[in-house]
Amino acid sequence: MPVLSPDAVPADAAAGDLARATGDALRAGGLLAQADPGFVEREVQLQLAEAMARAIAERATLVAEAGTGVGKTFAYLVPLLLSGRRALVSTATKSLQDQLFLRDLPRLKAALRVPLRIALLKGRSSYLCLHRLQLARESASLPDRFAVRALARIETWAHGTRTGDLAEIDGLDDRSPVIPLVTSTRDNCLGQDCPQFRDCHVVRARREAMAADLVVINHHLFFADLSLRDSGVAELLPTVDTAVFDEAHQLVETGLQFLGTMLSSNQVIDFGRDLLAAGLSHARGLAEWPAIAGTLDRAARDLRLACAGPLKDLKGILKLRWDERATQPAFGEALAALVKAADAARDAALAVEASAPDFTRLVERGRRIAQLAQAFEAGTAADRVRWIDVGPRDARLVESPLHIRDLFTEQRAAMPRAWIFTSATLGSDEDLSWFSEAAALEDARKLRVGSPFDYAAHARTWVPPRFPKPGEPGHPAAVGALAARLAGRLGGRSFVLTTTLRVLPLIAQALQDAAAAAGEPLQVLVQGTHPKRTLLQRFLDTPRSVLVGSASFWEGIDVPGDALQCVVIDKLPFPPPNDPLVQARSKELESRGRDPFNDYFVAEAAIALKQGAGRLIRSETDRGLLVITDPRLRQMPYGRRLRAALPAMGTLDTEADALGWLDELAARH
Repeated sequence: MPVLSPDAVPADAAAGDLARATGDALRAGGLLAQADPGFVEREVQLQLAEAMARAIAERATLVAEAGTGVGKTFAYLVPLLLSGRRALVSTATKSLQDQLFLRDLPRLKAALRVPLRIALLKGRSSYLCLHRLQLARESASLPDRFAVRALARIETWAHGTRTGDLAEIDGLDDRSPVIPLVTSTRDNCLGQDCPQFRDCHVVRARREAMAADLVVINHHLFFADLSLRDSGVAELLPTVDTAVFDEAHQLVETGLQFLGTMLSSNQVIDFGRDLLAAGLSHARGLAEWPAIAGTLDRAARDLRLACAGPLKDLKGILKLRWDERATQPAFGEALAALVKAADAARDAALAVEASAPDFTRLVERGRRIAQLAQAFEAGTAADRVRWIDVGPRDARLVESPLHIRDLFTEQRAAMPRAWIFTSATLGSDEDLSWFSEAAALEDARKLRVGSPFDYAAHARTWVPPRFPKPGEPGHPAAVGALAARLAGRLGGRSFVLTTTLRVLPLIAQALQDAAAAAGEPLQVLVQGTHPKRTLLQRFLDTPRSVLVGSASFWEGIDVPGDALQCVVIDKLPFPPPNDPLVQARSKELESRGRDPFNDYFVAEAAIALKQGAGRLIRSETDRGLLVITDPRLRQMPYGRRLRAALPAMGTLDTEADALGWLDELAARH
């Protein structure tokens, strides 16, 4: 099938031609079916793909929600490839990027017989920096033998890689302390002054992206570049005719991360470490480098202690209101000491700047850290909110806007192009208001396409009528005990999804204890004990396993077939009311005469609940049980609205009914 050239004909005709070509490719007997005997025509996919084709041809904005199983990836990739127009595709995570680039796009290119060039572009932290690898080899102090082994693996792999993408290294833990040592940041990249610039993997990836017809990026990269102009997307975006955002429901929160301002204690520690390495390598004896770096290190640690206050033994990241710490004398003193330490480090680097290109960047970093610390000493603008994230080893001062509306308004006005936003969860009404309002897309075309799966026949949902309420002391133990009974009937094959990290170990322990007491040999896998990918693989490989996970397992997890047949959600996923950003958004809604609970809390819970429930049924033949252990879903008026957000599953009344349904599923296994 030839690539179309819609620019050569009127817009209406071009839209019709592209829609017809797209439909022909996706129908039974079309090019995709010819290339793959297992390909099945889906009416809902055709409806979605033709709407996307018209948006592409007419350079329109489309917001499209597509239920699980519609096949939205092919629904936008097929018209994109057939259009012949330059395109940018952004998705939520690096793993989804890899799936698009390594699996979906090559398959479709071959089936559609289109000679288009495709490229993959990630952020700096995904690519090996040859210069920093050399520095790490010469001067890095590694924390343990695992880090030593990881660095050795990276060095061996570095000799043969063409892309420098660290994702090529099987089993490299994303949390490895080695990764920051062998990758660059905007702060420490030497640019054209780098001795390895000619062979730079980041530069090569950007060059290939600029030469490609279709480039696959991720949301973090998109926003990071628009705010920092550091990744090449700012140069790429004006040249594309279509921008597609898959998993668009994550855009708002991702955008807020990058449109805000952040100063972290780890940022200061990294600066001190790099200054020490450069000083000892290029200007030994010209300054007291260990003492200067030590002062920075102490300032960073004092800032973290001031942020943590009386909090001890933190397990995860805790978000604190700004006024909980900013009014304390120790906090102000820590910021002032940081300004002084950063200024001294900047002056030391400035005095030897001619010694090596590294020092020019270090001068800029010292100046930037001092400026950030001084900015956080000053007041906050009315349309922004501040908070503090504090964890076991880091503290982050964050200032964020309340929304991303201005950014998308500005980008859409910049030049005519097609903008497509799609996800399985974008709202609970026909206008997809939850997403459209947040991204200033009220004027966009809207489309909702339901799942082709037969939920009524294949799935059941059960809300235990008499159960401890969330927040009551016995709730986590009751959830764990119930999950043990359910998973015992299935022989594992269950997820327990928690709304907070705090209750996760409590539920996991209760599940384990209840299973042991009942003589059920269940293998309980708990988030945080291993990397996410490893944990999921263990779930698939280990008989009689139950996985207990929080936020990162609510979406982006695909376990089709009998491997997962029961999903337990511990409580309704309302935003935490004490979260500073949530509080600021609530106040803003109140100032506009709106009801924060109905317009924000319930709307957010509906989207999150839909995402969690979406883990259960992943194919036409899947069967399963969704259990929500929160009696408010039955008792409160908003429960009806939240239930309406879920797929139309059959409902069960009692635990006996639920166990009976699981017995039926187990008998089929």
